[in-house]
Amino acid sequence: MAHRPTDEVLQDLLDTAERARERAYVPYSGFDAGAAVRTAQGATVVGSLVENLVFGLAMCAERVALFQTVAAGAGRPLALALAAPPTAGEATFPCGSCLQVAAELGGMEMLIVVADPNDDGAPIQRTVAELGPGLPHRKTLLT
Repeated sequence: MAHRPTDEVLQDLLDTAERARERAYVPYSGFDAGAAVRTAQGATVVGSLVENLVFGLAMCAERVALFQTVAAGAGRPLALALAAPPTAGEATFPCGSCLQVAAELGGMEMLIVVADPNDDGAPIQRTVAELGPGLPHRKTLLT
């Protein structure tokens, strides 16, 4: 990874993702999720979950933020923070589709940061590789 964001930057990113939850469009599930991406250029880009009556047309907050990063020309993603309700009492992590997009745009060492609902301490940090070790990525395609 080009530059690992500091713990302070990652906490700020998680706080930004938490604020993005307020803008989620979730009339069907009520599962308000927000995401924030930090880029190598120092930009922060947000996304919110957007649902649709046709569920296949919904878009996760993480992909909204990642796609917006590309559209804004904000640079390579280094870290993604996800703020979402707990799942079965545990921290909610990105789905496989979101991890695949993160691997494509940020690489397997991109950080994923989520709040720990069972602890008031530091956020949980994992790489895309740790969360999706079998994901296809550029290196697997080129070998």
